[in-house]
Amino acid sequence: MKNGVYTDYKLFACNGNPELAQEISAILEKPLGACKVSHFSDGEISVSLGESVRGADCYIIQSTSEPVNDNLMELCIMIDAMKRASAGRINAVIPYFGYARQDRISKPREPLTAKLVADIISVAGADRVITMDLHAAQIQGYFNIPVDHMIGQPTLVKYFQQKEVKNLVVVSPDHGSVKRARSFAAGFDAPIAIIDKRRPQANVSEIMNIVGDVDGKNCILVDDMVDTAGTICNAAEALIKAGAVSVSACATHGVLSGPAIERLEKSPISEIVFLNTIDIPQEKRIGKLKVLSVAGPFAETIYRVFANEPLSPLFEEKESTK
Repeated sequence: MKNGVYTDYKLFACNGNPELAQEISAILEKPLGACKVSHFSDGEISVSLGESVRGADCYIIQSTSEPVNDNLMELCIMIDAMKRASAGRINAVIPYFGYARQDRISKPREPLTAKLVADIISVAGADRVITMDLHAAQIQGYFNIPVDHMIGQPTLVKYFQQKEVKNLVVVSPDHGSVKRARSFAAGFDAPIAIIDKRRPQANVSEIMNIVGDVDGKNCILVDDMVDTAGTICNAAEALIKAGAVSVSACATHGVLSGPAIERLEKSPISEIVFLNTIDIPQEKRIGKLKVLSVAGPFAETIYRVFANEPLSPLFEEKESTK
């Protein structure tokens, strides 16, 4: 650091998303720092830094996806190791923030787990968090440190703009994604439709109604994540029954747990697109599944944070190419 400004920065990666970390490293032309993250035979996690971080501006790239608790602990232990090694600033780059769906108390005696995890990361010693498409935007306020909340939608919009889909309707699979669908549709000057559903219990959804005209249309379902794929597949079936010609889908985070892949294979969805905020294993990459990289946006964000440059240009709406 010179005159209060960092003169260099270091990138490190845990085991949560090594492929994305390598892509970010290549774009920034900055090799990943030497570190070893391993497990003892009883499951305890061991972290060892192989180089000095004293006074350095450090960026730890780690998605807290499956195995969620192991990846969260890896991140926190890495943060603690850097704090005790006198790192100048510790930035947690969390492409996918686990526990984000537990962001409110909906009935008595429930925990507010998203807030708890935010506190854990802060107390561990992180000075800043860089993440993408939190399940609920207000989670940014759960942290007592700066949070840079990136948006994955421009990457998805650009992909579908290149396909030049005709007679398009953008569909929100539930009321919670209406704002996201409206913003997505703006990139195509397309109308939106909304799936009205109820959820009788966790990971179980039931379609009730479709608000909007989808008859004879090509539909794109837009969500922030797909977990067991029940919501997205039920929505696709409802759209086809309502007269939709085709149904594609996209989401930032491909959690894809439990029966998700089997459901997607059997569903009428012709193509489903995710970003690589979560490392989707090859055995889950079925023919209709496509993964786009967000290494570029993350690399630019990291560099701008290091250089004390504004992030606002990354969030400015790009004009539709339609």
